[in-house]
Amino acid sequence: MAAKEYAGKMIELDTDGNLANLTDWNEEIAKALAPEEGIPALTDRHWVVINYMRKEFQAKSDAPSIRKLTKESGVDTKELYALFPGGPAKKAARIAGLPKPKGCI
Repeated sequence: MAAKEYAGKMIELDTDGNLANLTDWNEEIAKALAPEEGIPALTDRHWVVINYMRKEFQAKSDAPSIRKLTKESGVDTKELYALFPGGPAKKAARIAGLPKPKGCI
């Protein structure tokens, strides 16, 4: 596993580049991860998705799919792709400190 510094803390990453330890995550880590995903700043709408993903993961031990995200988070498909361009579920999961969703390539 690789390790990288985010928000002044060394964080271990899994083979996909996501946090290896879910307990390492906090909002400052999310803000540091976002630019690596091409998102210069997290808006309130980004946080809606991030918080929804974290809540679902805590309940089901898996990050939600894009279909579930668009049906239940209050963020439609078009907006989701605008917020997290080029792979919204994968990027949102990484920023949320979660493993890559099982349905993502």
